[in-house]
Amino acid sequence: MSFLHTKRTIAPDSVSNQFTVYAIVICVLIEIVTRISETEFEKICRGIYDDRDSICKHNPIGTPEETLLWMLLSCLVSYLSVSEIETPCFTGIPTAETYRQAILFVLKDRMTENFDAEKYLDLLK
Repeated sequence: MSFLHTKRTIAPDSVSNQFTVYAIVICVLIEIVTRISETEFEKICRGIYDDRDSICKHNPIGTPEETLLWMLLSCLVSYLSVSEIETPCFTGIPTAETYRQAILFVLKDRMTENFDAEKYLDLLK
């Protein structure tokens, strides 16, 4: 990056300001990367729905709905780069409703625009 090749005659405040600007740009880029549009969310839900037989066959963790919602939550955690600290934790045995609430929690501040995610979750019933 060009800021690493600056001359020594630049005042320390200028270098500090450049680093601040780059840090802000990086934070903005990270924020953009970790958001999901309604179209992207729908595509993921439809893909899981289309592959439901295979998903349930190879992941018999509970009811078909629980398995599909579990898969969706896992996909979102990966797709949105949700950190370990932000990933929902469960006590006891999670239910379909537990997974639905966890998915809505993950989506809460990560949607590019507000949309009704529950109508896509209903596909996975």
